Parts: sequence; structure tokens; C-alpha cells
Amino acid sequence: MDHRIVNEFEQLTSEERTMGMLIYLLSFFTTIIGPLIIWLLKKDESEFINYHGKEYFNFFISYTIYGLISGFLAVILIGLVMIPILGLMYLIFTLIALFKAYQGEYYRIPLIFRVIK
Repeated sequence: MDHRIVNEFEQLTSEERTMGMLIYLLSFFTTIIGPLIIWLLKKDESEFINYHGKEYFNFFISYTIYGLISGFLAVILIGLVMIPILGLMYLIFTLIALFKAYQGEYYRIPLIFRVIK
């Protein structure tokens, strides 16, 4: 499923693409609640929305862990460099995933743990 575009047999509706995009967009404002509501309400209706919901929450879990590790490493100053880099990576990967979801792609965010399968 890496970076694949939906094939011709799996036609996505505009609503599916929009909901996939909203999972990432709402994460800027509500972090967990907005994406969780969309994912829970629509995951059984669309494989595409289910994929992006799982991808977002795996992304969120991974970057929360990275942030905690960076926080602990701030004691020895390495974390002070890592925290802004993580923030920038979180922003960039969220925006890329947002645009890829709207284009109808199954984007796999790099550097994350696949906790939710």
C-alpha cells in the first residue's frame, strides 16, 4: 500500500477524500478528538478512511513517544535540538499526508511505528 493511488476498480467519492483529508486537518486544532470522531464514524464505510485514520493514530503515537524521549534528553541538551526538529517533521508529514489523502493516495508516513493494524 505504499504511496499507491486508488486503482480504477476502487472509485473514491469526494466525501471519502475529504474525510481522509479532514483527519489530518482537524489534528491541527483538536489533536485527537476530531480525527478520532471521523475515523470511528466512517471506518466501516470506507477502507480509505480507515487506512488514513490508522495511519494518523500510528503517527500520533510514534511522535508522542519521540517527544517524550526528546524531553528526557533535554536534560543532556540533545533533546533541545531534537524537539524543534520533531515539531517541524510533524508539521511537514501532516501536511503531506493531508494533500495525499485529498488526492486519493494511500500515503504511508515515514518513521512511525505500526501499532494499530
